[in-house]
Amino acid sequence: MNKESNKYIFLYSIILVVTVAAVLAAAATLLKPFQQKNVEVEKKQNILFSVQKAAQVKEAKDKTEYIEREYKKYITSSYVVNSFGMQVEGDAFTLNFADEMKKPSSERLLPVFVCKDDDGSLLYVLPVRGVGLWGPLWGYVALNQDVNIIRGVVFDHKGETPGLGAEIATPQFQAQFAGKQIFDGETFTSIKVVKGGNTKNNPHEVDAVSGGTITSNGLQDMVYDVLESYMSFLKAKRQEYAARVCSKNSAMENAKTASAAPSAKVEVRPVVKPKPAQVQEVNLTPTPAPADTTDSIQ
Repeated sequence: MNKESNKYIFLYSIILVVTVAAVLAAAATLLKPFQQKNVEVEKKQNILFSVQKAAQVKEAKDKTEYIEREYKKYITSSYVVNSFGMQVEGDAFTLNFADEMKKPSSERLLPVFVCKDDDGSLLYVLPVRGVGLWGPLWGYVALNQDVNIIRGVVFDHKGETPGLGAEIATPQFQAQFAGKQIFDGETFTSIKVVKGGNTKNNPHEVDAVSGGTITSNGLQDMVYDVLESYMSFLKAKRQEYAARVCSKNSAMENAKTASAAPSAKVEVRPVVKPKPAQVQEVNLTPTPAPADTTDSIQ
């Protein structure tokens, strides 16, 4: 066949395209399990980071093995709840949270990850998702056992501006959230991302990203909207926690009262053994009758 003919060039191009497509399809198929594993490990790592675990991941020889071990150690359970805070069927880890956030609030399914800390207390990790300046934002918010104080957060983005909005993914920005409160008494406040600096010692505010106003506002709205979707769940957990604290305090008060009460004194009397009965001797010798003195009286 003439290599300079149009027919040859056409056939050669078809064969080349088909061959390259087949190689790429085979590579994608072979690499897909590894890609999925990497996504799974990254998700587990972010959940652990939100509860301030897996701190030695950079020093680990095998990152995957280290994360899997830490996740198994600390994340003791996970489940799905509906908008009423009731547990429903579903896998919290594989649930597509992005799709759920597109639904009306009353129809959303919400994942919950439970971490058992080293001291035995429980932490609740909740995913969040929203929109920044150039694309989606996402992350995790970990709450202490009282479901009010934040233990830690992890945020990430798809395309925020480096050095500006992208700063939400830095440890320095995220560290501000630890210790902040999402409730003021019984009122839900969430966290306000304040431009120009948060009010001193305000438990509900953090500093916004300098030069990233739209991203900061998007993050603030994301945290508020998602946590509000969990409100029935959060209130139920708050009631459970209050009941446990009340029961514990009552038990401690009872124990304190019991230890402070004077103990009743029991009088111990000596045991007196009865003395043996004394037998009185009886004189059996007859007593002589007194003499008759009648005749002697004159």
